[in-house]
Amino acid sequence: MSDTTTIGGNTSPENEPDANTSSAVATPDEDHVSLRTWLTVWGSVIGAFIAVLNIVVTNASLKDIQGALSATLHEGSFISTAYLTAEVIIIPLTAWFVQIYGLRRFVLTASAIFILSTLACAMAWNLESMLVFRAIAGFSGGTFIPISFTCILTLLPPSKQPLGLAMFSLTATQAPSLGPTLGGYLTENMGWQSIFYMQIFPTMLMFGILWWGLEKSKGDRSLLKSGDWTGIGMLSLALGAMIIILEEGNRLDWFESQAILRGSIFAGVCFLIFVYRQLWGENSFINLRLFKRWNFSLANIVGVVLGLGLYGTIFITPLYLIQIHNYNAWQIGVTMMWFGFPQLLMVPILVKLMQTVDPRHLIAIGCATFAWSCLININMDADYAYDQLRLANLIRGFGQPFLTIPLAVMATVGIEKAQAGSASGLYNLTRNLGGAIGIAFLATFLSTRQQFHSSHILENISLYNPLTVERLQGLQGYFANLGSDTLLAQQQALSAVDAVARRDSYIMAYNDAFYIIGAAFLVAVVLSYMMKKPQPPASEPEPASGNGSDTNNSN
Repeated sequence: MSDTTTIGGNTSPENEPDANTSSAVATPDEDHVSLRTWLTVWGSVIGAFIAVLNIVVTNASLKDIQGALSATLHEGSFISTAYLTAEVIIIPLTAWFVQIYGLRRFVLTASAIFILSTLACAMAWNLESMLVFRAIAGFSGGTFIPISFTCILTLLPPSKQPLGLAMFSLTATQAPSLGPTLGGYLTENMGWQSIFYMQIFPTMLMFGILWWGLEKSKGDRSLLKSGDWTGIGMLSLALGAMIIILEEGNRLDWFESQAILRGSIFAGVCFLIFVYRQLWGENSFINLRLFKRWNFSLANIVGVVLGLGLYGTIFITPLYLIQIHNYNAWQIGVTMMWFGFPQLLMVPILVKLMQTVDPRHLIAIGCATFAWSCLININMDADYAYDQLRLANLIRGFGQPFLTIPLAVMATVGIEKAQAGSASGLYNLTRNLGGAIGIAFLATFLSTRQQFHSSHILENISLYNPLTVERLQGLQGYFANLGSDTLLAQQQALSAVDAVARRDSYIMAYNDAFYIIGAAFLVAVVLSYMMKKPQPPASEPEPASGNGSDTNNSN
């Protein structure tokens, strides 16, 4: 590949820099990073924030969008699915497209497409047009995540990469916590179209910064002819089918449905063909052999747990508040904001700690703190709402940076610049898939456990139970005093007891869900200490290698 990108005096070439750029690269202090480079990295981080925000920002407005587009509740759920599916597909392909078109040209084109497609979403006239525009936004916006990660790995020296990764990690945590709040506020005060309009300004800001900070680069168009299009097609089909299966599985009762069963077989076959072509085929576009590296593999496994915890808690907490306490979008957003605030305080402290503390210890602390924040929610009752959840969100917010930032460092330490694109795509893909799998699992788990607890509660509600009879008589008298006749008061009393039993069964199911997430993070504590202690990077640059090769590295 002949793509060379120079930003503020830093060069990330696949080939050696020419005479015109060597003077810009040579600096007295190899760790010096110019202001222009930092601004460029910050611009790419804005893009990652926008991409993650887009996944959740429509959730608070789905009812309004469904009504405006005359869509059913089930049809409206595909508004989020369309974006997420496209994003998951494009993440592992981004590095290959950057090689073809050059970083600057590709990211600016993707930004422009994202702006236009997001504007089109606000002007959608029916459900079909909304789904098409959301998919286009997903394909263009999904590239922002791996591009940001790659910029940090290729433009910053190893000593500055933890700070860059800290900036990047905030996008994965702040965007989901701010999304429901922002979406709820804008929808209630300015209409659902405003959630799309408000994304235009930060995207234009990112476009301007990267247009100024990134210098022109030349891609290798010949890769279009020699590319592994079969592998690309198989991966796209596998990921697309997987996301749709995860979204629809609970509604269709999973493998009891022929559609889910056949879709799963189809996705599995496509994925196996993709893996075969990347490992043994020619012109592979992503380096799966990076998983031979111990730390990279374990970091990705912990990343799946991180996706489960991050997106899972953001999924079940609002669902609990809606179902049990009938919270609106704004009230949910205010509750979830307590998860985001502590992270802003902890990130600069953590960057300092990483200079002296083994990152494995920090990851373990993050996992343990996240587990603690979930396990204090396993004894919820009907009075458990904003005040009680605020403490759990605060604890989670303090612990999250201990996990996300050192984990990204452990996953990327020792990764050569030539492999940064593959590493970025794989790491971000596993985290997003962890979130998608986690949400699908939790939705099914909640349904199953609710039925389990409901059956046990109903076993104890019997007319032969004196406590039940006493409760029914009390309720019947209460409704009779309100003016109901004897028969109506009896029916109202039975309905009230049934409602309380159903509510309590759901609360118990949510308790179980938090328990499962907490247990997963306790397992991740063990996994964090199975990683090898990272070694300082070598001072001399390593030769570039193609995507199909892998440099031996114990880390």
